[in-house]
Amino acid sequence: MLAATALRASRATTTAQRAASTWANVKMGPPDPILGVTEAFKADTNPKKMNLGVGAYRDDAGKPFVLSSVRKAEKLMMDQKLDKEYLGITGLPSFTAAAAKLAYGAQSTPLAEKRVAVTQSISGTGALRIGGEFLARHYPHSKRIYLPTPSWGNHTPIMRDSGLEVHQYPYFDKRTNGLDIEGMLAGIRAAPDRSIFLLHACAHNPTGVDPTPEQWKEIHAAIDAKGHFAFFDMAYQGFASGDTERDAFALRHFVKEGSIAGEGRLCLAQSFAKNIGLYGERVGTFSIVSSDADEAKRVESQLKILIRPMYSNPPMHGARIVSTVLNTPELEKEWRGEVKLMADRIITMREKLYNHLVNDFGSKHNWEHITSQIGMFCFTGLKPEEVESLKKDFAVYLTKDGRISIAGISSGNVKYLAQAIYEVTKNRA
Repeated sequence: MLAATALRASRATTTAQRAASTWANVKMGPPDPILGVTEAFKADTNPKKMNLGVGAYRDDAGKPFVLSSVRKAEKLMMDQKLDKEYLGITGLPSFTAAAAKLAYGAQSTPLAEKRVAVTQSISGTGALRIGGEFLARHYPHSKRIYLPTPSWGNHTPIMRDSGLEVHQYPYFDKRTNGLDIEGMLAGIRAAPDRSIFLLHACAHNPTGVDPTPEQWKEIHAAIDAKGHFAFFDMAYQGFASGDTERDAFALRHFVKEGSIAGEGRLCLAQSFAKNIGLYGERVGTFSIVSSDADEAKRVESQLKILIRPMYSNPPMHGARIVSTVLNTPELEKEWRGEVKLMADRIITMREKLYNHLVNDFGSKHNWEHITSQIGMFCFTGLKPEEVESLKKDFAVYLTKDGRISIAGISSGNVKYLAQAIYEVTKNRA
């Protein structure tokens, strides 16, 4: 009996200690929607299972793909027996110069005039955070940033945690599975003057819906008329269409036209995770177009002040890979061919999925958006209950909003996916 009493007392003490714990009030956070899809996929034993949630390129055998140009660049680097010293706060100069040239163009006036402040970043995510923090500290006109509806899921927490006030503007039209250009333009015009607008430069994530060049011109005119600040996120240059020049159209048009370039109302987050396949290397840049070279130097100085206590300086290996590829003519040429190969495979999978749905299974629904959208992702228009049926009945895993990664489709499973989509949608009202 004494033992039982002692046990109860011990339990009561333990409970009291838990209640008084420093972290007792920390709540369990929600699981990441993308990682949750992957975990469920891994646990499934169905041999036909498909993971269409992860945004990483796979070859037609469903395997991770390391570019030949990257392998060759790494060999060149190994042969040079390079050191492992710290980089400067803004990173590897040969990399940031080549990255800026790729984004803004070889004939870019701001680059020639040295009025682009650029720093290496921890991939595109880090670039966005640097940009958000810089604007929260130094942009004098507004703390309001407008994101498209929908946008990449990480955009909101990045900008919110940077100290900006997050708002939305219309973008995706659920009726057409295309761009709501009128709603977008109305949202730009309705926002307070000199607000910040985040724009996906190409291959909009998650919808795969991009404005046409003519629509980009309209968007620029609307943003310029209101004096807004344009914050471009370019994670897929070359990976969208297979053409790096075409994919940079929006950014370069904004730089070239109107008062935005002259007044320095534009910045860019750039990533090399997708287009060079350096997912785990975390290679990116953040850059700001300034009014003149002196202003660019002052902006760069503040970027250094921001970065130093954040992570001090960026990692070296991935930046050296990109620098070697972009600054070695034969490797740069090979890379352009490889990035086109990746883009073309994704375009082919879109076409095959559409053809199987319409021609082989005779689906009566309109699936034209599968081929009209661009890039790695497709907003299928599938309803939440249809997504659940795909998972339960066919072991096809995707996010609840109906977004699929086209890179997860291969010649061997595209017809199976089409059949699965047909089966879960054939009785749709």
